[in-house]
Amino acid sequence: MHHFRTRRAMLALAAAPLLAGAAGSVLAQQSGWPDKLVRLVVPFPAGGPTDTASRIVGQKLGERLGQTVVVDNRPGASGSIAAAQLVKGAHDGYTLMTLATPTLLAPHLYKKAGYDSAKDFTPVAMFYDLPIVIVVNPKLLPEVTDLQKLIQHAKAEKTPMNYTSAGNGSFGHLSMELLKQMGGFDMQHVPYKGSAPAITDTIGGQVPVMFSDLIAALPHIQSGKLRAIAVGSPQRVSTLPEVKTVAEQGFKGYEAVSWGGVVAPPGTPKAVVDRVASEVKQILADKQVQERMAGSGAFAHFEDSAAFGARIKQDYTRWGQLIREKGIAAE
Repeated sequence: MHHFRTRRAMLALAAAPLLAGAAGSVLAQQSGWPDKLVRLVVPFPAGGPTDTASRIVGQKLGERLGQTVVVDNRPGASGSIAAAQLVKGAHDGYTLMTLATPTLLAPHLYKKAGYDSAKDFTPVAMFYDLPIVIVVNPKLLPEVTDLQKLIQHAKAEKTPMNYTSAGNGSFGHLSMELLKQMGGFDMQHVPYKGSAPAITDTIGGQVPVMFSDLIAALPHIQSGKLRAIAVGSPQRVSTLPEVKTVAEQGFKGYEAVSWGGVVAPPGTPKAVVDRVASEVKQILADKQVQERMAGSGAFAHFEDSAAFGARIKQDYTRWGQLIREKGIAAE
């Protein structure tokens, strides 16, 4: 018996340098995580870009962890209902959530969201960007081919020009309000319930301008029904390389990027966070994954826990300030 113990101790010592080398992943494996199904909550309906990107990453993550990762759609109030449940839930690493910009900002827009985005999540890894684009109806505004021409047109109108977005407090709404503030011009927001009806009416000519997520607008830009005049991201978008950024068109420092990433409840073990982050990083390095995500309108973009955490705080503060200044509330 004694001899058996010594042998075990020697084996453990021999393995020690290995353990130190791959601390994050080995610790997670040592703790037995994951030894059962992992749930990835998506606080939006099935079929949208957040859901599709989450399913692509979730499936690959399951393969790499050797456990099933189930995507659980729990939509409602911009994702705030699911987020409030997550932060109060078990922090054992078996429930994760895709945090996207609407859910990040919901506590500024809904009085009783039930969580504080800057404090209540454990950031794990960012995994995509959703570019946004300003489009105009080319029949209604034939001369508006760039951002400065749109602003000149808006300033020349006797009554404020209308523009639309996916809804009150939507990212397109906030992005245009930021641009109006920087550019010193006015336009009247006409909110719709979702991107699809807003785009339909922009194409139909009921509203001349929209700040839209790229995935909803892209087929109509490609068919010529809508004209793209600016993208909100700091760099141009690969699917519309000729369309300049807002920053390139006279608004240095302008940045409006909607994104999504994996978060966990507060107190989730660091070993689990590190393991998921390192797996997500490798998943996103795969060209096939990048292409599949781009097809859904989400562009693969990895940030680790620390960088993602800083992004969460920065965007929560920055857009929150604009929401308060403009008195914006969700409907």
